[in-house]
Amino acid sequence: MTRRTIITLPDPVLRRKARPIKTFNKDLQTLIDDMIETMREAPGVGLAAPQVGISERLIVVEYGEDTEDENGEIVEGPKKLYVLINPEIVKTSEEKELGVEGCLSIPALVGEVERFSKIQVKGLNRRGQPTKVKAEGWLARIFQHEIDHLDGVLYPDRAVRVWKPQADEEEEMV
Repeated sequence: MTRRTIITLPDPVLRRKARPIKTFNKDLQTLIDDMIETMREAPGVGLAAPQVGISERLIVVEYGEDTEDENGEIVEGPKKLYVLINPEIVKTSEEKELGVEGCLSIPALVGEVERFSKIQVKGLNRRGQPTKVKAEGWLARIFQHEIDHLDGVLYPDRAVRVWKPQADEEEEMV
């Protein structure tokens, strides 16, 4: 596996609609593995192929819900890895919620974005088999953020406000 360079604005690949993936071969598997490594080392919770300069419809997401232990301390929950090829949102909740997002391709900024609180996504797994994911909360937000990348949409396009966070603000990078 190889860590890939994360593309940042104003690179035009981030504004292009990505092509559907039709061929499942060794090169695709290498790209998937490289994207997982790149996302983890960044660190991030999601990465879309355009963010590594590849204009194809592929996202990787790795996220786990934190919980509180009996002492009230935050414990990191187990993470689940998702690889989705040609993903599309097929169902959304009526409810939306505001949340703060960052992006590995837009360093040093965060924004407040309204997203659906629950979604259902369909696509293909890394072996080309159909798969569906039901997501809510932050996981739903991550999927929406990454799928936007595949359409050339970046979170500031949807944000109600964008700002440079202060040193004491800690926000997850999507």
